[in-house]
Amino acid sequence: MTRTSLHEPLKFAYWVPNVSGGLVVSSIEQRTSWDYDYNVQLARTAERVGFEYALSQVRYASSYGAAQQHESTSTSLALLLATEKLKVIAAVHPGLWEPAVLAKFILTADQFSHGRAAVNVVSGWFKDEYVDLGLPWLEHDERYRRSAEFIEVLRGLWTQEKFDFAGDFYRTHGFTLRPGPYPVAGRPHPEIFQGGNSTAARFNGGAHADWYFSNGKDFDGFTEQYDEVTQIAAEHGRTVRFGLNGFAIVRDTEAEARDVLREIIAHADVESVEGFRASVQQAGASTSDKKGMWADSSFEDLVQYNDGFRTQLIGDPEQVARRIIEYKKRGVNLLLLGFLHFIEEVEAFGTRVIPIVRELEADLARTGAELRPTAL
Repeated sequence: MTRTSLHEPLKFAYWVPNVSGGLVVSSIEQRTSWDYDYNVQLARTAERVGFEYALSQVRYASSYGAAQQHESTSTSLALLLATEKLKVIAAVHPGLWEPAVLAKFILTADQFSHGRAAVNVVSGWFKDEYVDLGLPWLEHDERYRRSAEFIEVLRGLWTQEKFDFAGDFYRTHGFTLRPGPYPVAGRPHPEIFQGGNSTAARFNGGAHADWYFSNGKDFDGFTEQYDEVTQIAAEHGRTVRFGLNGFAIVRDTEAEARDVLREIIAHADVESVEGFRASVQQAGASTSDKKGMWADSSFEDLVQYNDGFRTQLIGDPEQVARRIIEYKKRGVNLLLLGFLHFIEEVEAFGTRVIPIVRELEADLARTGAELRPTAL
């Protein structure tokens, strides 16, 4: 089966460092910053070198190496207003937002940015962020049922007038938001991303979201998720696009890149990583089939807290580009990337890796070959 179009370029995104501590839970030097000026410079660099998306992280409680955080939706709006082409995805938690309030905020950002706002609906894994605020904490699958309704309310408010919805968690009665989404050809509303590894997350990805985000995965791990989510989407008369998390370590040689990875792991903040693991792996354990997020992640995997090392984008520019193409063959439409030293490595990735990816994509298009998985 052809996984994705030969003629559609792979899209690249980066994690916005709007929380302190960088993207690895390690004392290794990370030349990055969570402040506004740094993030504006990074966003402008990213769009200049070929990145199309950025994702603002959502964190409320200080924990696990992220002592300080800027709020995701306001960060996203600031970056949208500071750029010209970059699409910025704000991660949001149902239960902390009312969907109609968020829908209105995103429409404002979408209008101001001429159609570049998007959301990533995060069902939530950090219990303390809810209970310490006096908010209800739902069990795993109930959180995803709430997220499914949240997505449907967002979409309904963005596409319908006098929108009615009667669910277990949310209700609207003939409600209309004006203005609607900024008109963009082929895009009926701001894009809705949703991720997770569990059965409930996969169902939501196929049945409700526009994009399904996968944590870092090797080829087989991604393919297994792709097949299940695609089948669910087909059963609901839908199609869904796929994003994959990865942490890129690109150096002149593979040996240099591998040395950097070893140094990151060697300097891991053991207490923070173990604290994170204790919190997140209860989510996987709470599902009936043990397929939850991070359920099988090792200590080394969790030093990059979205399993980014598993994607193995580690090596010289040619090696990394060829591995990226292999993921495209398996159905990846977008790569969401983290880096050790953000501005300099985003620029290097855009100037040294993306051009090779484009050449390889052009080769595939010229030959007319089907995108079949091959060994790497």
